[in-house]
Amino acid sequence: MSESRKPSVLFVCVHNAGRSQMAAAFLTHLAGDRIEVRSAGSAPADTINPAVVEAMAEAGIDIAAETPKVLTSEAVQASDVVITMGCGDTCPVFPGKTYLDWKLDDPAGQGVAAVRPIRDDIRTRVQNLINELTPGHRA
Repeated sequence: MSESRKPSVLFVCVHNAGRSQMAAAFLTHLAGDRIEVRSAGSAPADTINPAVVEAMAEAGIDIAAETPKVLTSEAVQASDVVITMGCGDTCPVFPGKTYLDWKLDDPAGQGVAAVRPIRDDIRTRVQNLINELTPGHRA
């Protein structure tokens, strides 16, 4: 087992009700305890998007109990990689962090049929991220 600490990733979108929740769930599911996972929103919704919950359930991942969380400077500071998904300039920037911006359609107001391709795109991006962050372990 490696002596180095495990990498940490923060996924950020506006409402923390769709894209960032799917990404965090896939990363947790696929990487297990090899990567620390957080998600947050710059203006969190009250609940997770039901179409997102349904699309993730189809992929075998239950996120029904998740709740949107507010983005804090502490969450950014505690993360090695910050992945934004349409939150614009609201994400605090700290030196020494890796920032990635994933251009993804917003599932807000969409049905499950429209969410599926977004979900699948996120899964592919998360698998690639795992492969980058944990060399020697394939997602």
